[in-house]
Amino acid sequence: MSEQPSMAPVVAAPAVAFEPRIVAFFCNWCTYTAADLAGVSRLKYAPNVRVIRVMCSGRVDPQFVLEAFAKGADGVLLGGCHPGDCHYAEGNYKTLRRMRMLIRMLKELGIEDGRFRLEWISGAEGDKVKAVVNEMTAQVRALGPLDLPGKFKEWDREMEDLEQHVNASAPQQEEAHVR
Repeated sequence: MSEQPSMAPVVAAPAVAFEPRIVAFFCNWCTYTAADLAGVSRLKYAPNVRVIRVMCSGRVDPQFVLEAFAKGADGVLLGGCHPGDCHYAEGNYKTLRRMRMLIRMLKELGIEDGRFRLEWISGAEGDKVKAVVNEMTAQVRALGPLDLPGKFKEWDREMEDLEQHVNASAPQQEEAHVR
């Protein structure tokens, strides 16, 4: 007896919605305290953020942000004390100068606006942590995956193509110099 193929319709698996991975560097004295307040107050915010507590936003080197993106983060949030309220006197002014430079660099690297965000959040602003995290998660979700590690592969291919082009034209240039 031969088996007849089933005529049941094939149902495609539902597409998995993109959920962004966001790394957050939070100042110990203000923004981290506000995040703790949000938790104690049972304010619900998107679970997409992984918090790294730093003593001061001024201690966040732009390289940390670049490395977070390079390791697969779709967004990076930096939270610090309001200007003038830094526990280390001028740490957040240092942050502001560094991050303005970083934003220009991110644009040059092709990383869209909205993937990096700097916010001043005091320890009493748990509701602001909730709002900022939810807004940023929605914004990064709308931008889609960054996939910087994949872009590195693309850039490597571009560099290889450029190297081949340069090497192919090098003998022609040498001949022109000999004449």
